[in-house]
Amino acid sequence: MATPRRERPMSEGPDRPKVTITPEHTKVTSGTEVQEKLIVAARVFSDLLKPTFGPRGLDKMLYKTDGTTAVTNDGAKIVAELLVRHPAAKMMVSMANSQEEDCGDGVTTTMLICGSLLIEANTLLRKGLHPLTLIDGYALALEAAREQMDDDSREPDETSLVAVAETALRGKGAEAALDHFSPMIVEALSIVSENREGAAAEHVAMHKTGTGGLRDSRLVRGIIVNRRVIMDDLPNDLSDAKIACLDGDLKIRELTRDVEIKITNAGELDSFIEAEQERRGEIARSIIDSGAGAILCSGEIDRDILHHLADSSILAVGELDSREIRNASDALGARIVDSPLELEESDLGRCGHLTWERREASDGVEDVIRIEGCPNPAIVTIEVGGAGETGTEEAIRGLHDSLRATSLALDEELLPGAGSIHARMAHSVRSASEAQGGRERLAMEAFARALETVPATLAENGGNDPLDCVLELRAAARGGEAPVGISPDGKTWQVDGVWHPRSVIENSLVSASETAMSMLRIDQVISARGD
Repeated sequence: MATPRRERPMSEGPDRPKVTITPEHTKVTSGTEVQEKLIVAARVFSDLLKPTFGPRGLDKMLYKTDGTTAVTNDGAKIVAELLVRHPAAKMMVSMANSQEEDCGDGVTTTMLICGSLLIEANTLLRKGLHPLTLIDGYALALEAAREQMDDDSREPDETSLVAVAETALRGKGAEAALDHFSPMIVEALSIVSENREGAAAEHVAMHKTGTGGLRDSRLVRGIIVNRRVIMDDLPNDLSDAKIACLDGDLKIRELTRDVEIKITNAGELDSFIEAEQERRGEIARSIIDSGAGAILCSGEIDRDILHHLADSSILAVGELDSREIRNASDALGARIVDSPLELEESDLGRCGHLTWERREASDGVEDVIRIEGCPNPAIVTIEVGGAGETGTEEAIRGLHDSLRATSLALDEELLPGAGSIHARMAHSVRSASEAQGGRERLAMEAFARALETVPATLAENGGNDPLDCVLELRAAARGGEAPVGISPDGKTWQVDGVWHPRSVIENSLVSASETAMSMLRIDQVISARGD
């Protein structure tokens, strides 16, 4: 009897082609090579930003895709200009953007710590430590570091708020006038906080004078706008003025539908023109009767109405954007109205002084309108001096960072800077690691070394040996209560007058740790491009 032939499964056999589920050029990276890719991304950012860190940090010249250039040492600005491709690099860019959005400062610190965490992790992974063990150890270390923050936090006062502003300004374009700007920033935010909830950097406007130097900068209790004043003989130099804010046109409202008006004789035409003139007069009288000395509007201004107002010594400025109208309203304490016919005296705001300056020699057609001396401004302006466009822009960027940091400090605790808090957190993590009996201890020690990257970089950029400084900081952390960090010239120093809002330090550490731990969970990198 013949034995039945056994059929070979379709998946078997040497001649059977392999099943393909991805394009041939797809590249899959696994094992230790994955970590190498992550480390390369981390090292690129660390090497790029490290020289810019701290009060002695150097600048980068950025050549943008649109052909313009910028000179800065601001980590957020540098990262924003990078066109990254690697997914790990994109994760770090996302981390930097999140830190900038939340705190406005600490981007470079975040990048340095995250890079160091990954570099330290790579060393342990090569020795056979499991990625999840590393992650567990980093999580324990993060908790110990946050406990140290609890111990070192202190409530702000006026002196420490000025120190926060100074700390954020150091190493930036405005540092040349540090003692001039720092109290100005605190004063600006203090004024705003008295007149609105949640004073923030966005409530302090910036205006470039284009002349003088940084020390010619001043604080204005109001706003400054650039717009053309249509008539030369409109009133200037108004004192104790009442000002109206209109979101709309200062003219006869146009018909929204196509309407045909038939005029059969000259008398009807005269009546029509007379009615329009009467309507214009009614609009002007409404403004005059309100007691306004000036009116700001977002739309166009009818010439006849403008002349009526000028005859009554009322200044009218049109074509402001909606943001400028809102700022004017906040500064003046005025209510924004939609129609001039609705205007009442109670809608008006006040200012101590209103002037406008004609700039005939400028390339544009804009005049400078200054509204100052507002009694209860919810928005103020820093008028920034300086003739150089690039230098002034960098100074404004530094002022904005300082405003962000100082506004945070108004409502939260402070932590000592100059690398001292990172050195103390490193000591706390090492102490906590001694209670761990497993391999997590190795990860915690690596976390502590990563924290010390901050003071080490400050020392290196200050021209000193980072290893010697870190060892001195370790000894200081074991022996005393007073915070010891790195001075501007790169030496160990008992920290005096260097403070950060807690959220800047805490958000930076948490973001760096979580990003590093997320990367350590990656076991494969799949590239559809084949790179």
